[in-house]
Amino acid sequence: MKTDEEIELLRENNILVSKTLAEVGRHIRPGVTTLELDRIAEEFIRSHGAVPAFLGYQGFPASLCISVNEQVVHGIPSSKCVLKEGDIVSVDCGTFMKGFVGDSAYTFAVGEVAEDVRQLMQVTKEALYKGTAQAKAGNRVGDVSAAVQAYAESYGYGVVRELEGHGLGRKMHEDPGVPNYGARGRGPLLKEGMVICIEPMINMGTKAVVFERDGWTVRTRDRKPAAHYEFAVAVRKSGPDVLTDFSIIEQTINN
Repeated sequence: MKTDEEIELLRENNILVSKTLAEVGRHIRPGVTTLELDRIAEEFIRSHGAVPAFLGYQGFPASLCISVNEQVVHGIPSSKCVLKEGDIVSVDCGTFMKGFVGDSAYTFAVGEVAEDVRQLMQVTKEALYKGTAQAKAGNRVGDVSAAVQAYAESYGYGVVRELEGHGLGRKMHEDPGVPNYGARGRGPLLKEGMVICIEPMINMGTKAVVFERDGWTVRTRDRKPAAHYEFAVAVRKSGPDVLTDFSIIEQTINN
């Protein structure tokens, strides 16, 4: 459980993450490397008085996780990964400032993408909203999980089992774990002041994934695209208090 003051520090971090994702989104276009996007993010985060929370975390070598097309999460930025028209790019970003962590992810389109890929992105984002609506005191983690799963699977998509959301605070990963599948009424009780990250990782095809030899990158087994969106949410009796602000991102990329 977090105090109101701690939640506001978490909000400050998560707003900075949203602003960083917006800045990265401004530069996403064909011909850009994922390593260049990582450089832009690190400079932006540091210029705002924070440090990249991912850099060095359990040995991770970059400030962003950038996952392209069939990569689900934890892709390592590279000078060899050049974005092209029609790609989709999941960008996961973290900050550390004033003793607390921000963590959020957004999937961007590179130019025009295929209609079925666009639908995958929209459904994954809507699954995030469905899960977030259940993040209120008195519910259980399973209520969040089941809402995400039901919506994604209604479109025939695969819901990744091996990875999940998590608590957030002074550390990147705190209890409870927040799976994207499960049963209503099950799992840990959600209480006033808890802060959790809800992050649907949804595959166009099979739910099965492969962990690549680099020790980080996770991709779909059938190599069909995956999408990933993430909110940090404070649990309140009145309902979810979303600390992330996607409108900052969307105003930037839609202009």
